[in-house]
Amino acid sequence: MNKITLKKIKKILSLPLNDLIYKAQTIHKKSFPKLDIQLASLLSIKTGSCPEDCKYCPQSAHYNVNLKKEKLINIDLVKKAAKKAKENGAERFCMGAAWKKLRDGEDLDTVIKMIKEVKSLNLEACVTLGTITKKQANLLKEAGLDAYNHNIDTSPEFYKEIITTRTFEERLETINNVQKAGISVCSGGIIGMGESWHDRARMIEVLANLQPQPESIPINSLVPVEGTPLENRKKVNSLEMVRIIASTRIILPKSRIRLSAGRKELSNEAQLLCFIVGANSIFYGDTLLTTDNNDMKSDKELISQYNNPEENIINSIDL
Repeated sequence: MNKITLKKIKKILSLPLNDLIYKAQTIHKKSFPKLDIQLASLLSIKTGSCPEDCKYCPQSAHYNVNLKKEKLINIDLVKKAAKKAKENGAERFCMGAAWKKLRDGEDLDTVIKMIKEVKSLNLEACVTLGTITKKQANLLKEAGLDAYNHNIDTSPEFYKEIITTRTFEERLETINNVQKAGISVCSGGIIGMGESWHDRARMIEVLANLQPQPESIPINSLVPVEGTPLENRKKVNSLEMVRIIASTRIILPKSRIRLSAGRKELSNEAQLLCFIVGANSIFYGDTLLTTDNNDMKSDKELISQYNNPEENIINSIDL
């Protein structure tokens, strides 16, 4: 695959909005003709006390945040949550642990058992566990893991303004370990942390030039949490999210784009526009790892508006 250049990405990002929407929707319909929305459920399996200093994250031990900390939860709780997610229509079950790195021994063994329980329910299994080695990635693959989430968060240049406890290169190394094990990569970033449009373009450039490109790309809008260094950041403009998602769809036509954290702050109209330009996955359930999410009933109604005929209009027309 030819390298996707920063110049090309910036040109796409700066298109007039009407041209950008048209181009993105055209590519989206060609790549995903069913226009389906993948439903993914997310469960925190270990909460808080993370040694990382990510400035956006309430799970960091560096910040004074009102968060209930929990050790690695019982496997039975995972099975119960996964079963409920399956019954509510989820296709993928994601498990997140607030670790800097996955430790061999009890932690790894427990996660492997969790993955096997999720797979026994005919759900796709995804985890995010921090840094993992090649050996650990192979063991997770053997357990049946479908996808590993490891976000790059932002551009390589702006990254050091947000995180100092892990380098950008270390993140890429974990992604490489996951790819070599044959596990699908889920990797994206966060919009609204104070980054420039250049940083946003650079983030897309890094994702686009991964070999292979990520199977799924979460696009998060910052959720400012009291007690974190980014607590006073302003809400991201909805059309900025639309522009980022549309550009990502054009540049990475085959990847699932997940409209992730911050979705609760978007109007239904803004969410629908994100779907139209290329977002085709959401986290489904009342909570994400530690922040609120849209309730399931509202999401079902929203998705119905997106991909079902409007029966009230049809019934009112004399055919």
